Amino acid sequence: MLGFIKKDLAMIKSNFKLLEILIVIYTLMGICGEMDISFILPFMSVMIMISTFSYDNYNKWDAYAISLPDGRKNSVRSKYVATILMVFIVSIITLLLSFIISYINTKTINYEQILISLLGTIFATLLVLTFMYPIIYKFGVEKARIGIFIIVFVMIIIGSFLAQYLDMTFIGKSLSFLENYLVIILIIITIIMVYLSYKISQKIFMKKEF
Repeated sequence: MLGFIKKDLAMIKSNFKLLEILIVIYTLMGICGEMDISFILPFMSVMIMISTFSYDNYNKWDAYAISLPDGRKNSVRSKYVATILMVFIVSIITLLLSFIISYINTKTINYEQILISLLGTIFATLLVLTFMYPIIYKFGVEKARIGIFIIVFVMIIIGSFLAQYLDMTFIGKSLSFLENYLVIILIIITIIMVYLSYKISQKIFMKKEF
């Protein structure tokens, strides 16, 4: 599986320069107070990893991968591992840059706020992964983009409906009760959702014909 991971990271090597440029730009924007970089950089790492699916399709990689021992399982597993690895590497960079920006702007570092913001971003980023990867394995990258647009649209409608008809006071009290356990709950939910997404993607890929 290590070879599969190296392959994915090698394919996005050309995107590293673009990522470095964007990191510099967003850092400068953060110093100027125009952007919170914790909301953009981890998400971009997933978008970059999604581009590897297009490379795989163009180079007919999947047809070759399935001929290798445990090729189907390793292909899916490595994609998830490489993506999560990228997210956390970029998140660590984002964390350090956020500390620097906070110190430059305020002469203090609000560790708690920065960590909570970044944790929420990581959760949202991996949530996108859990939805997108099974759809990509099922329908391909181009159709998946349309599917994600529909999912986001439906989620917005559902969110608006719930916000209008649910008792927000009760929800607020529940969230207040769970506040002390929020980090643990988010970590557990993230692990469960990524695992389920991985199993679904693996099941789809195991049955796919090339």
